[in-house]
Amino acid sequence: MPKTRKPRITTAQFAALMAEEMPWAVDMGMAIESIGHGTATMRLPFADKMLRPGGTVSGPTMMALADATMYAAVLGAIGIVKLAVTTSFNINFLYRPSPADLMAEGRLMKLGKRLAVIEVTLHSEGHDEPVAHATGTYSIPPRD
Repeated sequence: MPKTRKPRITTAQFAALMAEEMPWAVDMGMAIESIGHGTATMRLPFADKMLRPGGTVSGPTMMALADATMYAAVLGAIGIVKLAVTTSFNINFLYRPSPADLMAEGRLMKLGKRLAVIEVTLHSEGHDEPVAHATGTYSIPPRD
């Protein structure tokens, strides 16, 4: 059985980092629900301001949640490295999300010395199928 690795950052530490360095995420209502070594789950409570014409949650809203979840998953594996940054991001919108809370589940696919590859699945509360799937690469600065 594989050994479970302990996360390098706690949910409380990530929440504090969000409050200090990512006020836009806090303003949107994003919250970290869980963090593991290379995994993270975040929630974005529904608000009317998330809607685009046609009554669906906007793409930029889902992209912001996916990217923040990628960051949390990376930090779960490497610890607090503020200058770990997105270098590529791709998202596939699969289904129209309900006007409800969004959940994002992130998983580190590969961690190298300078790059991390992450995937995130987004769910809309009350919708059985994922509403979006995102992949991204983060650049990691040299660390001790």
